Amino acid sequence: MTSPFIARLGIAHPLIQAPMSGSTTPALVAAVSNAGGLGSMGAGYLEPQAILEQAAQVRALSDRPFAINLFVLPETFDVDEAAVASARQHLDDLMEREGLAMRTVRPERWAPSFADQFAALCEARPAVASFAFDLLTPAQMRQLKQLGIIVIGTATTVDEARAWAGLGADAVSLQGAEAGGHRGTFLHEPERALIGLFALLPLAVRALNIPVIAAGGIMDGRGILAAEVLGAAASQLGTAFLACPECGAAEAWKRDLPKAAEHQVTTIRSFSGRAARGLRNTYVEAMQPYEASLPAYPATNALTSPLRRAAAAAGRGDLLSEWCGQGVGMVRAMPAGELVKVLMEEYAKARKALA
Repeated sequence: MTSPFIARLGIAHPLIQAPMSGSTTPALVAAVSNAGGLGSMGAGYLEPQAILEQAAQVRALSDRPFAINLFVLPETFDVDEAAVASARQHLDDLMEREGLAMRTVRPERWAPSFADQFAALCEARPAVASFAFDLLTPAQMRQLKQLGIIVIGTATTVDEARAWAGLGADAVSLQGAEAGGHRGTFLHEPERALIGLFALLPLAVRALNIPVIAAGGIMDGRGILAAEVLGAAASQLGTAFLACPECGAAEAWKRDLPKAAEHQVTTIRSFSGRAARGLRNTYVEAMQPYEASLPAYPATNALTSPLRRAAAAAGRGDLLSEWCGQGVGMVRAMPAGELVKVLMEEYAKARKALA
């Protein structure tokens, strides 16, 4: 039975592919949408023209609804130049030690303009727009509503979920502590908002009168059903899709995922200057002594970009930001459309067993 929220999204399954910026491709988004889920384009790092181009590529591959996700960031950043210089030295030393030819550069801009990205999103006019890192302005929310775009906000606590609901979001994606990638926390220190998904879900469902989406550690159909039992209108899976051939994650990263143990997943600031969840590897260990002194996001994220490109080219997964959730060991390498089919078969089987 299709829920009202799933019907409104125009999809067949209570399944959303997480918008993993830097790893999602138009092919992945389209494959998930074509299979009946909601494909999501992670556009947090994209310039406006790239957002328009990738949205057009998705539409060339699929006529189904899809989402575009952005990071809500200020237009300017106060950056500690001494911290930047120190970070560059540590990163250059690490690259030299590990035999990588690349070195850091200080970019002209630390990140794309959110205002320009938002304008591009509105021009692209996806069925759904989702946001992380902060709230939209009331004017931005009104603009999306006028365009008929469904708005999903990211929250890691009940207070954050309430803030999005109060702003007029159509749904809230609840990011549990188990989730991979950057934490969407904006009202608290991220380390204080690492709440397990299955504790957070019923608390948020009780507090809100809009649909709640479960995100974090869900890797199979049983997890989707479990989230539904606790009140989720849909589940958002990211790590589950990382090993798909359509995913843009580096091959070395993909190879490391099935071998990873759950205790290797940790909270990391040293790749971007913002708390994110991924594998503890050579880079994380090497940079841990300096983590607290690195400049805040997005400065460190920009400074580590050359290292990450060089590591990917060299097949060095141990020097990459290997973002993943707590259930990483259950990852399956198969085409995205096939994975959606398997997930929903598992969901149906679990639902029948529960009945």
